[in-house]
Amino acid sequence: MNSWIIDLAAQIVPLVFAIVFHEVAHGWTARALGDPTAHDARRLSLNPLRHVDPIGTIVLPGILAMLKLPVFGWAKPVPVDMWQLRNPRFGMIAVAAAGPLSNFLLAALSAVGVGLLWHYGAQGAVAAFVGLSLGYFIQFNVFLALFNLLPVPPFDGSHIVEGLLPRRAAAVYAKLRPFGLGLMMLLLLVLPRVAPGLGIVDNLVKPPFEWAIRHYFELARWIALG
Repeated sequence: MNSWIIDLAAQIVPLVFAIVFHEVAHGWTARALGDPTAHDARRLSLNPLRHVDPIGTIVLPGILAMLKLPVFGWAKPVPVDMWQLRNPRFGMIAVAAAGPLSNFLLAALSAVGVGLLWHYGAQGAVAAFVGLSLGYFIQFNVFLALFNLLPVPPFDGSHIVEGLLPRRAAAVYAKLRPFGLGLMMLLLLVLPRVAPGLGIVDNLVKPPFEWAIRHYFELARWIALG
């Protein structure tokens, strides 16, 4: 039981921070590009209490961890008013990309932390917990980044695609946004059951996830041997 609790804590804390930092990165970028909406709503804080969605940030990840299933979740989206951005079209691309990019950066910093633990031969219960948490932190950040880059509303990837498309095509693509939740459920839950070989997580997220994880831990080994 104690080891289960420790493992759960080592997952939940990194997951919450990865999700919160992802959302705050959107708000920081929006403010830098002219939109103060998130700042005015006091959502640029790293205090998890300002971003927690009870179901997406606590209940669902906890249940998934207890069932030993892949852990994921979400926070309350940071408010962004694209029309207050100095360049709304390309500003939204930058704001959307900021979340996944922040997660890749956090994963790199975590890999450096793991490498330093190995380099100095840190031992003991605290070091073991920190190492376990950092390992999960790398995985959660990479998965969160790649998952959000899927070009499906309401994920960040959909805002990037919409900003890159010609204006007429972007207007047509934007019409999918009200159906985003249903489309997401269809692609993520229904399609893999109906046609297991067509699951978008297995086909679009898992391969780059495994590639990235290998390289992040190669970075950790490089730091350890430095």
